Amino acid sequence: MVGKIFSKRILLLLLGLLLLAGCTNKKASTTSKEDSKESTIKIGITQIVEHPALDAARNGFIDALKERGFKDGENVEIDFQNAQGDMPTAQTIAQNFVAQKKDMILAIATPTAQAAFNATKDIPIIITAVTDPKEAGLVSSWEKSGTNVAGTSDMAPIKKQFELIKKLVPEGKKVGILYNTSETNSEIQINHAKKVAPEFGLEIITAGITSVNEVPQALNELIDKIDVLYTPTDNLVASAMPLVSAECIKNQIPIIGAEKAHVENGALATEGIDYYQLGFQTGLLAVEVIKGKAPKDMSIETLKETELVINLDTLKALGIKLPQELKNKAKLLGGDQ
Repeated sequence: MVGKIFSKRILLLLLGLLLLAGCTNKKASTTSKEDSKESTIKIGITQIVEHPALDAARNGFIDALKERGFKDGENVEIDFQNAQGDMPTAQTIAQNFVAQKKDMILAIATPTAQAAFNATKDIPIIITAVTDPKEAGLVSSWEKSGTNVAGTSDMAPIKKQFELIKKLVPEGKKVGILYNTSETNSEIQINHAKKVAPEFGLEIITAGITSVNEVPQALNELIDKIDVLYTPTDNLVASAMPLVSAECIKNQIPIIGAEKAHVENGALATEGIDYYQLGFQTGLLAVEVIKGKAPKDMSIETLKETELVINLDTLKALGIKLPQELKNKAKLLGGDQ
């Protein structure tokens, strides 16, 4: 009888130990899940408007993260928001990202970068497609940010693009620039263009717009005064490129664009940067921040490599002969290659 009671006690003790172990394992499993959730990096991406260049920069950024082992849906949670060209919306997006306690914000283009910077001085902000971050009030200097902002600039190589004007339209003297008066980056490019133009014997004539609806009238005013149209890295102009290029081709006005997407949408040519590569480079900077580097100690980078792109269909429509030296090194779009 005593032996039976003792055996029962041993059995109950063993069952108790097994239950305790089960609970402990369950608790450990729960903790592991919670730790995994807490270690997920939450990145908010804010983009001012949808168009090929900015989309390419975003894709490059995401691919760079993925290449370095930070994958959306696994250890990274990406929340992409598009402001559709509306500044109040951009401000709301930035404020929401701060309220949601994102770990990092990627701001694509100057307006969204400014909105993000206005919303937080604590969360790391990675920027791309911002022409002059210092002029935009985002950093203390190009060499050392001094703020919670790091990233890349899409400063257009205007000198190379004006050289291209002289090679493709050697008789051209008057260069029109269509731009959005509310975009800081566009004002910066115009000032730069005015400084560079005299080196090439060119005169700059500008026309400002504030919406796509103003494009036809602004173009009508420009076309009779210019030999060539130059389109800067301006988000509003980029979104209207099919309209701009169609009108200019109809009036036999060549367009030299600031970047590849302009040429894909009808501009004659560009010697510009690849926005996918710019975004990829930005993603690598984001990885440095994720690993602990402080944005305030980082410099603003630019993409050194440029690409010559020529639209053969536009070339034919304008009746322009392509110099062999340009044909040999250019990426040719459309036409008979």
